[in-house]
Amino acid sequence: QVELVESGGGLVQPGGSLRLSCAASGFTLAYYAIGWFRQAPGKERERVSCISSSDGFTHYAASVKGRFTISRDNAKNTVYLQMNSLKPEDTAVYYCATVSALCDPTLDSWGQGTQVTVSS
Repeated sequence: QVELVESGGGLVQPGGSLRLSCAASGFTLAYYAIGWFRQAPGKERERVSCISSSDGFTHYAASVKGRFTISRDNAKNTVYLQMNSLKPEDTAVYYCATVSALCDPTLDSWGQGTQVTVSS
């Protein structure tokens, strides 16, 4: 089975930055496309970003494009999400998951995620 563990969340002021990590256990992350998703209280989970396994393709939601950057360090079996110029509307629990070529999640069971709170 696969296991992905998110970390790096926290409380930041608007305009601040965080770097989230998605660490894989039990499989080689380099072989999979990975996406970041987020869910705020009372709202549906939404796709934030994804990165392909082989060709370097990346996708960003319009709301985060230019502010967030997804990357991967295959030697560390980890995918990152660098989050800059954070806004209060970025507040959510952030999850990572394996995704299809269209960035749809393929993981049936979601982990605990990591909380990001942007507030003054």
